[in-house]
Amino acid sequence: MLALSTGCWHLRLNFSTKKFKPKRSFCVYANGFPSFLPADVENIKDTFARDLAQRIERLPVQVPSLKTSIMSSCVRPVMQGRTDPVVLLHGFDSSVLEWRYMYPLLEEAGVDAWAIDILGWGFSGLESRPSCDVASKRNHLYQVWKSYIKKPMILVGPSLGAAVAIDFAIYHPEAVSKLVLIDASVYAEGTGEMSKLPRAFAYAGVSMALLEWVV
Repeated sequence: MLALSTGCWHLRLNFSTKKFKPKRSFCVYANGFPSFLPADVENIKDTFARDLAQRIERLPVQVPSLKTSIMSSCVRPVMQGRTDPVVLLHGFDSSVLEWRYMYPLLEEAGVDAWAIDILGWGFSGLESRPSCDVASKRNHLYQVWKSYIKKPMILVGPSLGAAVAIDFAIYHPEAVSKLVLIDASVYAEGTGEMSKLPRAFAYAGVSMALLEWVV
């Protein structure tokens, strides 16, 4: 079923199998990309990056320390399987586009995969200028999990995302069924000196996250 709403087409899946059950509609934008992405997205040549960028959504996430929700960017599964969801984080100053090659393979394998932008990086709406320190990243990810995922997940953290994943699993073990670390960059005292990165530099990551995909 197709329905036009807020500048995009909503496609709802109306079939089910023994392995999957219908979960939600997903948004297909008329111009191919969500309007909140930087204009540079049009210059991306990598087909896999373009395809995944077209799937990025922003979901409202209420963080207790803020009076307003953070519109949080992610790619979420079209349908929900019966196994534990796989939640993909990313490395320092990167985004969900880091998973442009792996995400389609996980979907083809029937994995209930989420790619989530860590608070302060990627394409989330940060107009409210929230704190993006270690605790804030953890609390934001917990609220995403609590609001949308709602069951124990296989949490995947590459590079500095591994530090975020480990920190999260320590504080919220009920939310993590398995922890997968890839080329982990982990500091005994959190994220080290990068936790002191000036906020302006963290917000600049939105545009920088696209540059490596522009050929």
